[in-house]
Amino acid sequence: MPGTMRAMVLHAPGQPLREEHLPIPEPGPEQVLLKVHACAVCRTDLHVVDGELTRPKLPLVPGHEIVATVVMTGERVGGFVPGMRVGVPWLGWSCGQCRFCRWGKENLCDTARFTGYDLDGGFAEYTVADARFCFPLPPSYRDLEAAPLMCAGLIGFRSLRMAGEGPRLGLYGFGAAAHILIQVARYQGRKVYAFTRDGDVKGQAFARELGAVWAGGSDVLPPEPLDAAILFAPVGALVPAALRAVDKGGVVVCGGIHMSDIPSFPYSVLWEERVVRSVANLTRSDALDFLALAPRVPVRTEVQVFPLSAANEALQALREGRVRGAAVLDMAGTGEGPRA
Repeated sequence: MPGTMRAMVLHAPGQPLREEHLPIPEPGPEQVLLKVHACAVCRTDLHVVDGELTRPKLPLVPGHEIVATVVMTGERVGGFVPGMRVGVPWLGWSCGQCRFCRWGKENLCDTARFTGYDLDGGFAEYTVADARFCFPLPPSYRDLEAAPLMCAGLIGFRSLRMAGEGPRLGLYGFGAAAHILIQVARYQGRKVYAFTRDGDVKGQAFARELGAVWAGGSDVLPPEPLDAAILFAPVGALVPAALRAVDKGGVVVCGGIHMSDIPSFPYSVLWEERVVRSVANLTRSDALDFLALAPRVPVRTEVQVFPLSAANEALQALREGRVRGAAVLDMAGTGEGPRA
């Protein structure tokens, strides 16, 4: 498919993205060419742009919460037709042969490639993606509403699975992932306690609007012990804080791909069979399960919309904590996007 497209391109960590015109990519034999309608802006994008994740391909088109329609398919692709709407997540390719892939843990694949990091992503009008990692989206979601489901929703859902089934759940950092996950947790009958930066009155009010039974600063203990806590804020000091907040046998899940160093803490904080674990990436099973669950809850995403050319402004708003819900780039510039 000849022609050019607009894209926001990272040339070096720490530098603003540049708006450029690039050739529209051609799909490989196992890929699909996608016309991008919306792409959410994730904290992982910040880690890439700011150089905290240190090995991106350069130059790079970031973005891994993609909502798009199929334009063209590679010669070995079946099951996709032009016009089909799909979502593309962070995990963009796995080998299918290493021990982790064979064990059903493709999220830990030895040679995994990631959308918007190893592979050009969705801060562009078109992109290509491995057909295995493109997922049909629930038709009840508009494009802008669906985009945050593809990482904030998926990583939140995997984190919740890793947290166990206890009824008292703490969420540290009330951003895009937490505002989705609280809805799933409440649907499951859990009580949710929300932790924000000290003094973030708006964030705490937002959490209570979505059903949190308590909201407060991350340096405060909740009114009762938690069965599990999920950390979305990339702050290592929250690990011992969350350990102090969970009950005996409680689980602390680190849901981010990057975190500042965890400070030392006394063994007594970990003792009594408390657990600290991380969540890495996602599996296709996570995506299929969550995208089936989301419309049943139903999960409602709150989005702050930016045009593609304002990707740097969206990143800065996220960096400064000024986004309520999720920031989303709207390629069409309509502010709405078509339904499937």
